[in-house]
Amino acid sequence: MKILTVVGARPQFIKAVPVSRALSDRGIQEVLVHTGQHHDAEMSDVFFNELNLRSPDYNLGIAGGTHGQMTGKMLAGVEDLIVSEAPDAVLVYGDTNSTLAASLAASKLHVPVIHIEAGLRSWNKAMPEEVNRVLTDHVSDLLLCPSGQAVLNLRREGIKKGVYEVGDVMADVCQVVIEGVSDTSELLNRFGVEPGAYCLVTCHRAENTDSRERLSSILSALGEVPCPVLFPLHPRTRAAIESYKLSLPSNFITTLPLGYADMIGLLLNARLLFTDSGGLQKEAYWAKTRCVTLREETEWIETVQSGWNCLAGADRQSIFAAFEQSKEAKDYSPLYGDGKAAQKCVELIWNHFQ
Repeated sequence: MKILTVVGARPQFIKAVPVSRALSDRGIQEVLVHTGQHHDAEMSDVFFNELNLRSPDYNLGIAGGTHGQMTGKMLAGVEDLIVSEAPDAVLVYGDTNSTLAASLAASKLHVPVIHIEAGLRSWNKAMPEEVNRVLTDHVSDLLLCPSGQAVLNLRREGIKKGVYEVGDVMADVCQVVIEGVSDTSELLNRFGVEPGAYCLVTCHRAENTDSRERLSSILSALGEVPCPVLFPLHPRTRAAIESYKLSLPSNFITTLPLGYADMIGLLLNARLLFTDSGGLQKEAYWAKTRCVTLREETEWIETVQSGWNCLAGADRQSIFAAFEQSKEAKDYSPLYGDGKAAQKCVELIWNHFQ
């Protein structure tokens, strides 16, 4: 059996780690394709190296341009590989342009599509990611969901066949890394911060970086937080700040994007995470760190229902109010599986195509 796996962005590299290992353990041949969507060393190479994800068999080197330009080039590139490699199925993760391009290429060639992290919905179709995940789900043959809510979302759209709840493969990786963290003093010293006395921030979604008003409001609100704010800068965000000629507040500590273990180490010690990242909302929950999401909605609604995450958007008052409330105690119970999602995914893949 041969699976062609398509990845292109930081979260997908993380998700691919346990699944690729499980595929190998099951004796399934995997052809790993990197579209090049995240091409910077800090957003790509570091994850392959740090998490021991094997080098891709193909790197299409496609980055930049509009959503349509990028997706179109990826679709053509993946289509050529599907024809030449003749896989039994194409496996995609999440909701990026790489995900949509690969799923469309496969479906038009009548090759089955496996979607890991299927069924998520933010109900905001202005988000490119929402469009990508909805379209991918509707052409997929095997839909592997991280939660019961994701299964329910698909059922409401009439998708019932080939749908399974497996948990979140990111939990497989995150739990191992958290358990392996012993001493973060050197990491904290690198940035001059103390445990529980700083906030961690990431901001890269188009809805925030493509709006000067929203980005300015977020930076201004975080500038009022009475503690250091550690800000790993995504290339898109850095470019937006420079383009808008915005000044960073004096309490900010900026750095290049960080490796996975460093981000988890910082999450474990942060008083609060501010983010518009889907993956970090979950990672903060698993690290038992409160999260404030810089969006008006989230596909990871369970983290909000638990009280560990709140939606603040780009509103200054909401962002600052969330900081003030961040020390309230909350009950914790595991979300998104037992850390064995990758094994469940691969067993379902194996059984589905036999």
